[in-house]
Amino acid sequence: MAPPDVACARSEDNCHIKSNAGYSPKPVPGGSMAIRVVQLGSDRAPSEGLRIGTVRRPPRGVPRTEFARQNWYDVWYPNLAPRADTVKLARNIASLEEWKQFAKRYRTEMKQPEQVRTLELLAALSHRANFSVGCYCQDESRCHRSILKALFIELGATIVE
Repeated sequence: MAPPDVACARSEDNCHIKSNAGYSPKPVPGGSMAIRVVQLGSDRAPSEGLRIGTVRRPPRGVPRTEFARQNWYDVWYPNLAPRADTVKLARNIASLEEWKQFAKRYRTEMKQPEQVRTLELLAALSHRANFSVGCYCQDESRCHRSILKALFIELGATIVE
């Protein structure tokens, strides 16, 4: 399913956004375009594209000028990170029930209009560009990025494993 054309709320004469109808991205080596969900700081995959850090805080002790070079991220986007109080909850998870509570709380945060628009935008972009989103956590199954991946899939995004 292709993403819808871009629409502009202003009249066509004054619109600075042009429709993407007819836009054809250049083929990417290795196949189709997609979102890759990664651990920040890990080696980059071939054709990974832009790496977006969906974390509350930048990596400690790393100069800003080194974030991309050291494979942390190219763009910091904390809007998709759990809120600080939700991160605190996640640090103390010891059971499946506590994980489910965290997941429910984070999903609720991602239902806010700004987050919904961001998720929809990234899901649509996954059909046109390669990029990755990530977090620092070692275990993706107990990290908000696993929930992000599920949200992207629910929105029809193309995901690369």
